[in-house]
Order: sequence, then structure tokens, then C-alpha cells
Amino acid sequence: MDYNSHTDTIIRVAVALVNGLTPGEQRGREFPVPGDLVAAASEALDSVYPGHRELGAADAAELAEVAARLREVFRAVADGDADTAALATNALLEESRARPMLERHDGEPWHLHFHGPGGSLAGDWAASCATGLAIVLGSEFSDRLGVCTAPHCDRVYVDVSRNGTRRFCTTACQNRVKTAAFRARTRTE
Repeated sequence: MDYNSHTDTIIRVAVALVNGLTPGEQRGREFPVPGDLVAAASEALDSVYPGHRELGAADAAELAEVAARLREVFRAVADGDADTAALATNALLEESRARPMLERHDGEPWHLHFHGPGGSLAGDWAASCATGLAIVLGSEFSDRLGVCTAPHCDRVYVDVSRNGTRRFCTTACQNRVKTAAFRARTRTE
């Protein structure tokens, strides 16, 4: 499944921001609020979008707030609550003043941006991520956003598989669950 290359990138950024900047659990361990938000936000963006603008402390703090709101959308979809997901996305679209605009820069061809010139770094990412999520939620692939179903993990993902059956954030979580199930079966035999 491929929305389009730019939307795919934006959705992957949303996943990276949520997973890198929001507290919870990851692969069976506590995942606290990062101590160095600037480094964590830079790492999240670099993982998908290398060469982004340099972040300051205010940008990182604002991105952490955006990530928490993006998490609400993933959680609502995972809970089967499309209305809450749509309302949360619409609120973020409105607050970030998202607007589609064709731009060409850095030797790239014309492509769609979801924010205009002159915005803050975090505001631009908020507009882009909200628009990307809106595109997904308004499509037949709206159920492809999820929260890991492994015990003690709440990291988010986007299911880009052909059959749409992904349930885990990473293969590490999938392997953890399969190993636990295997051990439980062999204990009872």
C-alpha cells in the first residue's frame, strides 16, 4: 500500500514523533519522557527525514506536545473510534492552519507541502502530520493506523502490508509475543 511518497514520509514522521517523544512502554520496558527532548526530536525526524532544520528547545517541546496529540489519533483508531480520531485530527488541522501548497526546493520537482512558508518548525510538522493522518483517515486504509498489541508496549505503527494484518510496532515485539506463546505451549505439554 502506498498513499504517495510524500504522504508516506509524513505518516512515518508522525509515527517516529509519537514513538520517540511520548512516554509509555516499549518492548516490555518503561519508555519515559526523553531527558533530552532536542536530541530525541532530532533523532525521530532524522530517522525518516534527514536534513531537517535544526531544532531548538522550544521546537522540541512543541513537537512533544504535537506527538502527544498525534498519539490520540492512533489510539482512537486502534480502539475502533473513528469519530474521536477524526475530531482530534480536525482540531490539529485547524490549530496548525494546515493548507496544501505545491513547492519546489533543494533541486526537487514540484511536490505537495501541507504548510505555508514562514511557520515554526513544530507548527509545520503539526500541519503536515495532521494532513497526512487526515488523508489516511479519509481513505479506505483508515484502519491501518495502530498501537502495538504486544504486552507492555504502546508504540504506534502504520500497517503498509498488503493484507493489512499488522499488529505489532516492530518484529522484535512480534517475536517476543510468539516466543512467549511457544513457551506457554511447551510448558503445558
